Amino acid sequence: MDIFEFAMEKENYAEHYYRELADRTDSMGLKNVLNMLADEEVKHYRTVQAMQAQAAKKLTETPVLKNAEEFFGRMKDGAERFDFSAGEVNLYRKACEIEKQSRDFYSQKAREVQDGDHRAIFRQLAEEENKHLALVQRLCDFVAKPETFLENAEMYHFDDYVEGEF
Repeated sequence: MDIFEFAMEKENYAEHYYRELADRTDSMGLKNVLNMLADEEVKHYRTVQAMQAQAAKKLTETPVLKNAEEFFGRMKDGAERFDFSAGEVNLYRKACEIEKQSRDFYSQKAREVQDGDHRAIFRQLAEEENKHLALVQRLCDFVAKPETFLENAEMYHFDDYVEGEF
């Protein structure tokens, strides 16, 4: 299997995983965040597919972290009560692992490929997956202690997020 097929499989798996998590929750805010992540994985899939066809030149960034902040802010202001089972935190930890593996995969491929356009796109994909990781780590904190998380605005703001070089 070539790197593009492998990458598309990873993106497809992540998309379905986030959609399954979204289906498990009754919280519209959390459902929106998870579906936004799933949509991001679809975008990555299409980017890799275009790379495979030699048609992709760059990845369009989306404000995933800013959008997530807005969702968390609305959840804080809402009257919604949250009650997650202890096992649910593990589902979000698995999502963290998925994002770490994807980030590391794209980072490695960016160092290996010879094509400059592909290298740049792989770097962008690694950065996007790193943003997803930051978000999913916050989701783990939220699911573990929802009220505490929402009361502490610093928990769901991404001002401290620093883009990395992959």
